[in-house]
Amino acid sequence: MRLNDLLITSFIYDGKEYNIDLAFDNVLDVFDVLGDATLRDYEKISICLELLLDESIENNVIELWNYIYKEFIEIKHKQPIEYDLKGNPMPIQEDDEEDSFIDLEQDAEYIYASFMQAYNINLYKEHGSLHWYEFKSLLNGLPSNTIIQKIIQIRMWKPSKHESTEYKENMKKLQKIYALDSGDME
Repeated sequence: MRLNDLLITSFIYDGKEYNIDLAFDNVLDVFDVLGDATLRDYEKISICLELLLDESIENNVIELWNYIYKEFIEIKHKQPIEYDLKGNPMPIQEDDEEDSFIDLEQDAEYIYASFMQAYNINLYKEHGSLHWYEFKSLLNGLPSNTIIQKIIQIRMWKPSKHESTEYKENMKKLQKIYALDSGDME
């Protein structure tokens, strides 16, 4: 996302222009479809394309879906580049743990409350208008005093030697209360 670029409402793929609906609630519906274990992969792709595009697609369906997902929907976590003592970049290690601190479905009420608290944005009133990129930017920029950020800090907490036993027990209780159900993480 660049601030001097317009939000994406259309794109060109294989020489053809497509209109795309990247309203945040529409993209969340796409994630729901992708997480539906009762659907086969080709059914998921077909439904997702119907949600996002204003036309039916018959050719290059899988390739088009892969392009749309990778370019517009996928949530990418960028890791900072770390350097060794000589100043050489170190290999980037895959860290699945990063994905486990927030889930767009399970944390929906906390995300909603945080948007109201921080930005006075009622996400239900923004259905169909708040772009996915705007939503992700606002979510990532939520201040530390919002409920979702506090919950993320609880989930990320690891005990240290200088903390009291009482504090550690309290944090472990909070981690159990706010633990994510195992399953799909966004």
